[in-house]
Amino acid sequence: MTTTKPAVNVDPAVLEALVGQIVTDAGAALVVPLGLLGDRLGLFTAMAGRDAMTAAQLAAETGLSERYLREWLMTMAAAGYITYDGGDTDGSARSGRFRLSPEQAEVFTNADSPAYLAGAFQNLTAATRMLDRLTEAFRTGEGIGWHEQHEDMFRGTERFFRPGYLANLTGSWIPALTGIDERLRAGGTVADVGCGLGSSTIIMAEAYPRATFVGLDYHPGSVELARGRADAAGVADRVTFRVGPAIDLAGQYDLVTFFDCLHDMPDPVGALRAARSAVGDGGSVMLVEPMSWDTVPEALNPLGRLLFGASMFVCLPSGLSADPGAGLGNQAGPTRTCELAREAGFGDARLATSTEVNLVYELRP
Repeated sequence: MTTTKPAVNVDPAVLEALVGQIVTDAGAALVVPLGLLGDRLGLFTAMAGRDAMTAAQLAAETGLSERYLREWLMTMAAAGYITYDGGDTDGSARSGRFRLSPEQAEVFTNADSPAYLAGAFQNLTAATRMLDRLTEAFRTGEGIGWHEQHEDMFRGTERFFRPGYLANLTGSWIPALTGIDERLRAGGTVADVGCGLGSSTIIMAEAYPRATFVGLDYHPGSVELARGRADAAGVADRVTFRVGPAIDLAGQYDLVTFFDCLHDMPDPVGALRAARSAVGDGGSVMLVEPMSWDTVPEALNPLGRLLFGASMFVCLPSGLSADPGAGLGNQAGPTRTCELAREAGFGDARLATSTEVNLVYELRP
């Protein structure tokens, strides 16, 4: 017996739009790792602040293959990541001249700029290396620990988040908390949970020279790098980095911070309970999380697409990688996030401030 599928009326315009979107997305997916290649080889830096150059001139400058550079320049120009400045009358790639506009240089070469996004090339490309593991995780329900990610994930994530911390952490986020800025200017103690490579800890230490800081992270390789960076920044006398999970936080602090990490933890409530026990009288927990929304319609936007995709490769698998396997993902939403804080024993959980890409919560006993 054969079955006949019901007739389906396909709207040609809708179909064409979907195909066009997929072509656009596929091109973007190829550009990201090629952008990382340019970052690794120093190509953006070699072009920044320079007159337009041909592939041959860039090859002479960098010592790299002219033929590969020609194709890379065309790819980046088609993506709008570099600027095509014309060429000889034949319009060929061989004679074409390419440059970085000031805006492109800001995005790809100024590591202190809020617009710097070269780190995104690194951590997003690293994330996709886990596709085979993620395929199997769909079948088993098992997680993938943060420590199992590719090395580029740790360094790329630090490069990606650091500009935002430089722009906002001590200038607007901490001042939005109840009395904490004043405490830290006078002295005070801070614990930075899930500190990674230590950028957030070091930025705070540089801004508050009378305060002392402890950074805690369960990934030994990240902690080792953080210690070296504290030495280089000249704050190692006031900053201590320790290896351990969030639930091992000990001591009393004026401020406990979580930067873009709570949602990755298999036991976020346990981590918040440890922070609740460690907050001294009048102290606060500052919880910095990715932008998220409480309802599906709110989240269906370009930023939501990026964040859900990152959550799929990194945040959700990490949150399922150990007991109790909360698996929050990075889109728990403000309501759920505040509920977790109250479950952990905080009497007050509020949204203190925000940026276009972050929500900053203050949790108080």
